[in-house]
Amino acid sequence: MRSLHTIFWLGTKELRSFLHDFVLIGLVIWQFSFSVYTQAQSNAQEIHNAAIAIIDEDRSPLSRRLTSAFLPPYFNAPVQIASAEADRLMNTGRFTFVVDYPPHFERDVLAGRQPAVQILVDATAMMQAGIGAGYIQQILDRETASFVLRADAPLRDPSPVRLSLRAVYNPNTMTAWFSSVMGIINGVTMLGIILAGAAVVREREHGTMDHLLVMPVRPFEIAMAKIWANALVITIAVGLSLSVVVRLLLAVPVAGSIPLFLGGVALYLFFTTAVGIFLGTIARSMPQLGLLYLLVAVPMMLLSGGNTPLESMPVFLRTVMEASPSTHFVSFAAAILYRGAGFAVVWPQFVMVAAIGGVFLGLALLRFRQVSAQIA
Repeated sequence: MRSLHTIFWLGTKELRSFLHDFVLIGLVIWQFSFSVYTQAQSNAQEIHNAAIAIIDEDRSPLSRRLTSAFLPPYFNAPVQIASAEADRLMNTGRFTFVVDYPPHFERDVLAGRQPAVQILVDATAMMQAGIGAGYIQQILDRETASFVLRADAPLRDPSPVRLSLRAVYNPNTMTAWFSSVMGIINGVTMLGIILAGAAVVREREHGTMDHLLVMPVRPFEIAMAKIWANALVITIAVGLSLSVVVRLLLAVPVAGSIPLFLGGVALYLFFTTAVGIFLGTIARSMPQLGLLYLLVAVPMMLLSGGNTPLESMPVFLRTVMEASPSTHFVSFAAAILYRGAGFAVVWPQFVMVAAIGGVFLGLALLRFRQVSAQIA
């Protein structure tokens, strides 16, 4: 009981130190608010309000029907331009797409010919250019077939097999639904390491580590106080980010239980804060801690399965990443928040995070005790 009492009061000291460090406060606020929002809005992989112009050299009911099919929110309202203006407007970046219907377009379509519709694409807008060209082709094919049949359905597929595709958990394949949650997940890893490591480095730089070690407290109590205090700050920030930024501002539905996810976050933070303390005992200054963070955390986040599925990685790399709690954290976070999984589904990932994180926590505490003994 005395040890728990000491850990609690040392943890409150860490919280007071954090509240007086405006740089770290700003980092936490930025990571779980502006960073999540901008990542969700700027990293979109679907067409949104693309600028499109129309060169209508046919001026027929078919060409007008095709033009009216380019609707928001995928495209802005199409603008009619002359053929001579196309190069100038594309060069100035006014339009990303220019669609040119040739003369006698409708007559050739009804006669069974295959007239060519020219689509000019500004490929400097790489994401929209690649995806938007496919969107335009699908729209033209569908509306042309419907016009020819005088019906509201496309031409029948001559193949004996028809594919029926359904996107589950994200029906419209909105990038923001994925990138916003992944921003929070990566922020947990980043800040868990940085805050705990910075707490250790700050004690050494300010000389307060010597004061702590001459007090009747053990290195274990000092380290555990830093772990729970920083884990509490990040867990609260994650809860606010999910409720305010993800659900309210970005209107991203969260399918599962937020308390269950926050419980998993708190469990995972014992691993990341332990890594931060371990790196803090190696680094002599904050710049060194930043360099060590890049070597450890960045590969861990990139290879955790959030950006690339583990099945797509080489066997050796996949085996190595199975020993990282970040992989299991991404797995149960996606299952809870995207697919609405309950504890009965994700408990194996919870157990793996707790087991592997416990090993790293033991190593970090051992290293912290050794460094404390050298300082003392």
